[in-house]
Amino acid sequence: MTARIPAPWRRAVFISDVHLGSRHCHARELADFLERLRCGRLYLVGDLVDLWWLSQRRAHWSAAHTRVVEALHALRRAGTDIVYIPGNHDRPLRRVCGLALPAMRVRRRAIHATADGRRLLVVHGDDYDGTTQFGGLQERFGDWLYYRILTGNQLLNRMRGHFGMRYWSLADYLKRRSGAAERYVARFVDAGLADARRRGLDGIVCGHIHRTGLFVRDGVVYANDGDWVENLTALAEDADGSLRLLDRFHGTRALLGPRVAPVAFAPARLPRVA
Repeated sequence: MTARIPAPWRRAVFISDVHLGSRHCHARELADFLERLRCGRLYLVGDLVDLWWLSQRRAHWSAAHTRVVEALHALRRAGTDIVYIPGNHDRPLRRVCGLALPAMRVRRRAIHATADGRRLLVVHGDDYDGTTQFGGLQERFGDWLYYRILTGNQLLNRMRGHFGMRYWSLADYLKRRSGAAERYVARFVDAGLADARRRGLDGIVCGHIHRTGLFVRDGVVYANDGDWVENLTALAEDADGSLRLLDRFHGTRALLGPRVAPVAFAPARLPRVA
């Protein structure tokens, strides 16, 4: 059996919207990703576990889901600092924010300092729902439709895998052709950037909307690490402070270079979580 080649070392990695326990979670692919991962700090930016799904007695927990948990424990034993920021689907875990748990620290939000000196707000993103969602019947219909699209996405990619074809997100394709979805994403981005600017920070790292993004607007960084039900992506910081979106199947999807010359990195002196 061929040995698995380790991934390049990353200063920090951000993943969110895993939705462990739901049938649409790509747990096997995430486990593969985590088992190769080498990083100084790992941020779990919300919705790691889908308590909404579990509470409705529709739990879907396979050996692959267990592999994800075991991979997280292995990273912690290897020295990776893990910070868990609960989202709306694992909201009850916010009750233990501020506590230092044996395997990870739970925070409501964090400030991550990159190697090139940028200070980034790390938050799941559901705080902005009040200013971005439509509400009412339209929103409930959207949730119902999204669930059906994810089911179609899952069936389609089983067929593609059978014929040796790469993963392709039907859900992302359809959402990008929906005017309502695009307006929602635009409002979310505006709200996140405004929050970071209001706090006097250099940018924001978030998840929640299952749409990747990495760019600078008016001097403020917007980075969305995507999800593991549609896009299978993560955000990573390199040793020099560069930020890159990692795609499980296609490598680097986007790259944002360092702002200034990098500073020396010392694993024991990673920036303190706020």
